[in-house]
Parts: sequence; C-alpha cells; structure tokens
Amino acid sequence: MRTKERNPRLRRLRQGMAFTLLRLCAGAVLAALGGIVAYVAWEGAGAISWEFLTQPPRQAMTAGGILPAIAGTLLLTAGAIAVALPLGVAAAVYLAEYARPGRLLEAIRLGIQNLAGVPSVVFGLFGLALFCLLFGLGVSLAAGCLTLALVILPTVIAASEEALRAVPDSFRQASLALGATRWQTIRKVVLPAALPGILTGAVLALGRAAGETAPIMFTAATFYTLSSPGSPLQPVMALPYHVYVLATAGTHIDQTRPLQYGTVLVLLALVLGMSLAAILIRSRLRRRWRW
Repeated sequence: MRTKERNPRLRRLRQGMAFTLLRLCAGAVLAALGGIVAYVAWEGAGAISWEFLTQPPRQAMTAGGILPAIAGTLLLTAGAIAVALPLGVAAAVYLAEYARPGRLLEAIRLGIQNLAGVPSVVFGLFGLALFCLLFGLGVSLAAGCLTLALVILPTVIAASEEALRAVPDSFRQASLALGATRWQTIRKVVLPAALPGILTGAVLALGRAAGETAPIMFTAATFYTLSSPGSPLQPVMALPYHVYVLATAGTHIDQTRPLQYGTVLVLLALVLGMSLAAILIRSRLRRRWRW
C-alpha cells in the first residue's frame, strides 16, 4: 500500500519538475529574445525619424534615410514568397496526397531536409551561376527573388505537408462519399482546412527571406541607389545588405553606427509586422475551420 501511495506522489513530483524545467527553458528563450529586441531598440530608436524612413542615404551613408532599402526588402520578400508558396504547396500536395510510400518518397523527403540545411551562401553562389549568368538576368530583383524562393522552399514544403496531414481523414471520406473527385476534395476541402498551417510556414519563410544577406549579396543587392527599381532586371537595395555595408564597407563606421541599429530596428519591425498580419489571418481561418 505504501508503494502504491508513493508512486503517484513520485510521478506528480517528476511531472512538476519537468514542467518547471520546460517553463524555465521557454522563459530563457523569451528573455534572450526580449533582451536582443530591447538592446536594438535602445541603440536604434534615436535614428528613427520621418526623414530616415522616407529619404535615400546621403553623404557617404552618414545621413539621409533607408527608403530604397525598405522598398527593396519588401519587393524581394514578396517576390520570393510569390514563387515559393505555390511551388511548395504543390509539392506538399503531391507528397501528402498522391505519393506512394516507398524509397522514392523517402529520397524526396531526404532531399528536402538536406536542402533546408544548405548554408545560404551556397544558395547565393548557385543563384549567381544559374539565374544571373546562365539565364542572363544579371544582378537584379528577379534573380534575387528566385534565389530567395529556393532558400525558403523547404520550409514551405515541410510546413504545408504537415498541415495537409493534420486534416482528418473523415473530411476526405465525406467529400468522396458525396461524389467529389479526389482533386475536388483536395482543392475545396483539404486545402482550405490546411490553410492556417500553410500560413504558419509562410510566416516562417517571410522572416527568413527578409533577413537573408548572403543570397542577395551575389544576385540582387546593390551598394547604393536613389529609388526603387523600375524593372525586375535592375538591382535593389535591401535592409540586411545595407546593415552589412554600413558595418563593414563604410568609411565612417563610427558615424553610421546609430544608422546600423536604426536599420536593424526597422527590419525587425517589418518582419514582426508581416508575421502579425499573417497570424491574424491564420486565426480567422482557424475559427472558420475549427475541428
């Protein structure tokens, strides 16, 4: 009897210790994130002004603003997600709904996992060789968007496949029982139900695309420009590359240090803003497709 009484107490004690450890780990991660954001905000808030957000750089990057870099980052991110999202969702639909279990499917998934672990600088060199040189796009917005699309494609595929597999089979069976074809079931039932999870992958992909430096360094970014590109075949400024230039290639690094932190703060705000918008859309869709 004593052993039976001690076991539940011991289990509750171990469970409480495990939950406490998990809470401490989560708190440490949040504290680290909050510390980074607070430090960047403290150092960069003084550089934020209307001129900083609406004017191009001047006087060897020591004055003016970052408007061309903001516009370039938004264009690169939008172009990358516009290419990667349809391709990633299509690949996920094939893997989750059509592909048969076997060595081929395992090889495809292994390739996707390996692709997710490739360093971003390798994507940059690959984009330079393929899009800039072989396809003749040169250092341009189009080449940068296609390269970033390759960078974020594994994230989109993995998140979309998991979202599709999370949809209950009863949804598919009910649709097929009513006479719908398999493709109609996927298009009108499975994909709408999986859309919140797909948007989660898109949010992660947006954050990575907006913050990448190495891929666009070789394929899209330019040191300085006065305005947004008038054509997809023109190079663009981008916030990550602008920070890199200010920190390493500038001749007045001490004078540009506040601008570096201000640029990083704007980049964080853009990423958080895009993520917040996607989260709000995802929440609405979840309420609609609650199961």
